[in-house]
Amino acid sequence: MSNNFAVHDSERIFMTLPEQITTVKQFRESIFKEKGSEFIAQVYPAEKTEECEKILSTVKKKYLDATHHCYAYKLLVDVNKFSDDGEPSGTAGKRILNAIEHFHLVNLLVVIIRYFGGTKLGVGPLGKAYYSSAFNVLDKSEKNNRSLLQKIQIKTSPSFISNIYRITSNLNGKVETSSFADELNCEIVIPARNMDLLKNDIKELTSGNFELKTVSEPFYF
Repeated sequence: MSNNFAVHDSERIFMTLPEQITTVKQFRESIFKEKGSEFIAQVYPAEKTEECEKILSTVKKKYLDATHHCYAYKLLVDVNKFSDDGEPSGTAGKRILNAIEHFHLVNLLVVIIRYFGGTKLGVGPLGKAYYSSAFNVLDKSEKNNRSLLQKIQIKTSPSFISNIYRITSNLNGKVETSSFADELNCEIVIPARNMDLLKNDIKELTSGNFELKTVSEPFYF
């Protein structure tokens, strides 16, 4: 049995993904009114572009009589999109995105449904109204911090089992499953930032007599 330090595709992804992200836990809505216009701000957790587009389609059908359906979404790895939906350029979508970035959030969609109240707000006040609407709903939303994790499999001698549990725990990881007959087979979930430390500790523990491979793509939890 020998140590396997090949760099897998999932490990390369670690190099570009942040160690931690913050998003919203669930749907939230708030209403902002300005000179007769009503701004209904809604936030949705979302991880993929297709998910955002599906939500937007549903919202537009539900609020078919609204004057505008402006939005912004920001997904992991710098995927973002915004729309003014007929409002003056720069007054809606970009301002919603600014509010999202103020809270350093990713993996979410913010939609603001506007019902025109008969009085034009002007470019400055209109932009402020959209920003305030997005800010308010995000400020009231419950946030969720998630860490980047990786699941790995380790094979080595059963004599090392207690040490592997100790090493994993010290690095904020968890041994999810373990079995052994002639050899120990463990599945471990470990924070991405501690992967190299885990490898080095197990290499030292076993004098290099182990096998290690990744068994999942990186994920946030």
